[in-house]
Amino acid sequence: MTKVYASMAGNVWKIVVNPGDTVEEGQDVVILESMKMEIPIAAEEGGTVARIAVSEGDFVNEGDVLVELE
Repeated sequence: MTKVYASMAGNVWKIVVNPGDTVEEGQDVVILESMKMEIPIAAEEGGTVARIAVSEGDFVNEGDVLVELE
């Protein structure tokens, strides 16, 4: 299982994938909002979305798991 982590603290502005979606390496999966900037978070490896660990509007800290890929 591959995990996609938050690269910084911020609010989950938008989740751009759904469970079961196939993602490729480098594809954006979540967009964080921090200091009025939108920060796309990309998958480091390809796979299928197994679980989304956050909801839009959630606050996350750097290192928190956002998405799990199989």
